[in-house]
Amino acid sequence: MERFNHSVVSEFVLLGLTNSWHIQLLLFVFSSMFYVASITGNTLIVFTVASDSNLHSPMYFLLANLSFIDLGVSSVSSPKMIYDLFRKHKVISFGGCVTQIFFVHAFGGVEMVLLIAMACDRYVAICKPLHYLTIMSPRMCLFFLVAAWVVGLTHSLVQIAFVVNLPFCGPNVLDSFYCDLPRFIKLACIDTYQLEFMVTVNSGFISVGSFSLLIISYIVIIVSVQKHTSGGSSKALSTLSAHISVVLLFFGPFIFFYTWPSPSTHLDKFLALFYAVVTPFLNPVIYTLRNQEMQTAMKRVCRQLVSYGKSS
Repeated sequence: MERFNHSVVSEFVLLGLTNSWHIQLLLFVFSSMFYVASITGNTLIVFTVASDSNLHSPMYFLLANLSFIDLGVSSVSSPKMIYDLFRKHKVISFGGCVTQIFFVHAFGGVEMVLLIAMACDRYVAICKPLHYLTIMSPRMCLFFLVAAWVVGLTHSLVQIAFVVNLPFCGPNVLDSFYCDLPRFIKLACIDTYQLEFMVTVNSGFISVGSFSLLIISYIVIIVSVQKHTSGGSSKALSTLSAHISVVLLFFGPFIFFYTWPSPSTHLDKFLALFYAVVTPFLNPVIYTLRNQEMQTAMKRVCRQLVSYGKSS
C-alpha cells in the first residue's frame, strides 16, 4: 500500500457528492442517521443470534454473518464521506484509496456468497424439509462461511494485484465520495483498456451470473412452495420475499457499476450512496419486519440488557 517510485501521485482528491451547503447539511443528517441505525440494527442482530439459543439454526447463523458483513460495508466509506461533507479539500492517501477498494470488493464478494448460501438454505428448508438438519449441518454452515471469505478475499486480491502497481502521474481527481475501481484505473498514466475489461469480467459478470443464479433458484423455490398448504405457503413466501428484496438491493448497484458502459455521474453517485448508507440499514429492517421469531428474540434481548443495566 506504499507509494511506489514510478508513481508521483501520493493522494487523491475526492469531489464528493455536491457543493451545495444546504444539500450537504441534508446529506449529513440523512447519512448520519442511517449509519447509526445500520450499526445499531446489525449489531443487535449479531448479538441476538449469538445469545439466544432459539436462534441457533442454519438460517439465523447465515443471517448473523450477513449482518456482520453489513457492519463492514457501512463502515468502509460512510464515516469518511460523512466527515468530508464539511471539508473543502477532500483527500485520501494512495494507500487509503487502495485499502478502501480492497475492502469494498472483499465485503461484496463475501456477501454475494452468503446470499447464495441463504438461497440454498431456503431451498432445502422448503423442498427437502425432512433432510434439512442433515443437509444444513453445522459443518455445511461452516463450509459456506469459509467459502464466502475465501471467494471474497480472492476476488479482491486478484483485482488489487493488477492495479496497485499502476503508475499515476496526474490528474488525481476522483469524481466520487470514495475510491471505486473503475474511476481509479482511468487515472493511470497508461492504456487501461485491458484492465477495465478485466474489472468488467471479474466484477460485472460475476455479479450478473450470481444474480441470475439466485433469481432462478428463487423461482424454483416459489414453484415448489405452491405445492404446499396455504398456511405454509404464506409463511414461506413471506420469508422468500425478504430474501429477494435483499438480493435486489445488493445486486442492483453492483450490476450498474460494473456493466453499464457510460454511467451517469449523478446516478452513479446516488446508487453508491444508497449501497453504502441505505442498504446495510434496510437489510436488518427487512429481515426483522418479516420475522416474528427474530422480533421476539430481539425484544427479549433488549429487556435483558435493560434489566442488566438497572441492576448494575
